[in-house]
Amino acid sequence: MILRKSLLACSIALISAQASADITDSTFALVGGDPLTPQQWHLQNNGQSGFSLSNGVAGNDLDLDFAHLMGIKGRGITVSVIDSGVEISHPDLQANVVAGSVNLGDGSDFPTDLNGHGTSVAGLIAAVEGNGIGGRGVAPHANLVGFNYLDYQSVAGWLVAHGLSEDFRALDRFTDPRVFNQSYGSTPPTPRAYDYASNPFLELTDQVQADISLNSHWGRGAVYVKSAGNSFRSYSAYYQGLPIQVLPYENRQFYNNNGLPFHSANISTDNNNYWNLVVSALNAQGQLASYSSVGSNVFLSAPGGEYGTNAPAMVTIDLTGCDKGMNVAGEHPNSLHGGTELDPNCDYNGTMNGTSSAAPNTSGAIATVMSANHALDARTVRHLLAQTARKTDEHHPGVDLAFENADGEVVNYNAVPAWQTNAAGYHFHHFYGLGAIDVDAAVYKALFTGVSLPALQMTDWVTTQVNAEIPDATLAGVQSNIQVEQALTVESVQVKLNIDHTRLRDLAIELVSPSGTRSVLMSARTGLLAGNDGGYTDSVMLSNHFYGEQAQGNWTLNVIDTDKGTSYTLGYNPSLGLIGFNSRNNAVAGLLKDWSIRVFGH
Repeated sequence: MILRKSLLACSIALISAQASADITDSTFALVGGDPLTPQQWHLQNNGQSGFSLSNGVAGNDLDLDFAHLMGIKGRGITVSVIDSGVEISHPDLQANVVAGSVNLGDGSDFPTDLNGHGTSVAGLIAAVEGNGIGGRGVAPHANLVGFNYLDYQSVAGWLVAHGLSEDFRALDRFTDPRVFNQSYGSTPPTPRAYDYASNPFLELTDQVQADISLNSHWGRGAVYVKSAGNSFRSYSAYYQGLPIQVLPYENRQFYNNNGLPFHSANISTDNNNYWNLVVSALNAQGQLASYSSVGSNVFLSAPGGEYGTNAPAMVTIDLTGCDKGMNVAGEHPNSLHGGTELDPNCDYNGTMNGTSSAAPNTSGAIATVMSANHALDARTVRHLLAQTARKTDEHHPGVDLAFENADGEVVNYNAVPAWQTNAAGYHFHHFYGLGAIDVDAAVYKALFTGVSLPALQMTDWVTTQVNAEIPDATLAGVQSNIQVEQALTVESVQVKLNIDHTRLRDLAIELVSPSGTRSVLMSARTGLLAGNDGGYTDSVMLSNHFYGEQAQGNWTLNVIDTDKGTSYTLGYNPSLGLIGFNSRNNAVAGLLKDWSIRVFGH
């Protein structure tokens, strides 16, 4: 123990002595001898291909080489993989697996993974380094537990997987999770009500996540990481009991949505609560991955990759053997696959992608930062990641939408702003949240941060009755104001809406803070189907855009109708063919009935 403390003191002294040279911006080669690490661009991007047919752009990675050089790699932090299961006996995982995994089907300690998704997720978080096989995880010294929740989605299964174990306070044990990875989600075709009375399970999950986030581990808490979704261009839903692919259609072109996201990460109730840290996905060029859902509720962005064929995906663990998982025997455009010299037994894969990958890369990053300073609470770790997140794709122009207004004039609406700097100095983009994770910068801050954030405060809902028409196809829209009295520093803001409107894809919903920052809560052309009797009923949206701003003052809601009926939502099923939804403009003006706001802050 004395030796370890001395080494840590020497390490911190070294960092402090070289801080003026900004050592965290330097590049150090990743060492460890694992054969696939040189192709793991998310760890260190040198422009490699990840076994795909094209290369990434150097520098677009998690920036963790300095932390790894210093030996800060997640030691003492356990991450829960809530997924399709985890092959905990995999030779590149088993050394990091600790007691606590549960098979939710049979109650055993082996969360059987029949799919491979969860095993790949676990590998991204904490694959073992330096053992001469495969690659490494973002936090290769972290602990792992796994749950096959996706196959057994009961209330009891959710509670066990998300930390409410049988003895209730078991999270006070050293090896229980401080990070919960949720690489799963839903894509609702209609708005969801955030209503405890009609959905007691929602109330239960909120209570459990709040308790564990704030009170577990002797008050240091835990972080729930959540994938944003993979529905930027289209999504899957059910119509009359049959599965359909839902997609945009405009100017006689399929998948034409004017550059706007077709589905919002802010629709799902588990994506718009404060307790889940929602992550969008980046490709190896440092831009939004082609599939990634986005929204004002995105907190950070992290590597997720493309599909591993034409462009790099993730290089990570697969189910062992060439007869299961993503990597099986036979030809494949990803040159790692099929039983190759680097991986003759098909125990790894190069095609893992999605916000399912961005989430575990984030979970590994959080475990790494936590391990740099175990005294910090979970909210402070989130805060350090927010402070150090960097602009990625910094010249992204946002998205302007031209439409014909009610008077027949073509007008221009800034539907998704470019990177903005809010009144507290934080950068924010609808696609990337507060920015791309920078592990080294966050670790450096963690090493020299001695005090956690003040206690979390959550205001009551403040509601105003409006009952004002939303004029059709005009930039004027309708505005309403609410005064927040509490003097808080904002962490997140939730808005609850009641709106009557029969073509929700027309609506853009914005929130403007007392400091003048405009956040797009719901972008125009979001391809929702009819639901909730034609509108939003107690629907909640969350924004992280105001992070660090002052809550006290006048908040303004803007609701704007941006279409006379020129754009469409289509569904496709092989048996039904194409189905049109909301193809005609709303016959009557929409109505903003009421809205509410509450602030999470300190």
